[in-house]
Amino acid sequence: QVTLVESGGGSVQAGDSLRLACVASRTSSNNGMAWFRQAPGKEREFVAGISWNGGITKYEDSVKGRFTISRDRAKNTLYLQMNTLNPEDTAVYYCATARSAVASVSISAYNYWGQGTQVTVSS
Repeated sequence: QVTLVESGGGSVQAGDSLRLACVASRTSSNNGMAWFRQAPGKEREFVAGISWNGGITKYEDSVKGRFTISRDRAKNTLYLQMNTLNPEDTAVYYCATARSAVASVSISAYNYWGQGTQVTVSS
């Protein structure tokens, strides 16, 4: 069992930046990890993913060039640097641990989830 705890969310203005962090209760160093988000009334969607060693990353099209996913395996921590935020980024952000060594855009590929952290961007 792995417990994931997200932090770093908040309320910001359009154009601002936030850095989310997700700390795992034990090592997930051999697993891919990802960030998903869910806006009110919408399905949970993939935002960014990273492979077990950080060598492969992938992003949802709308965040490419603005968000950066990274991980510190020694600290069991996943990060999401979010720049140039806009109101469409408003959602609850969740981190998740994949069943395999790489990240997938599919929710079913993940077996552990955090409780989420709220990000609100106002115009």
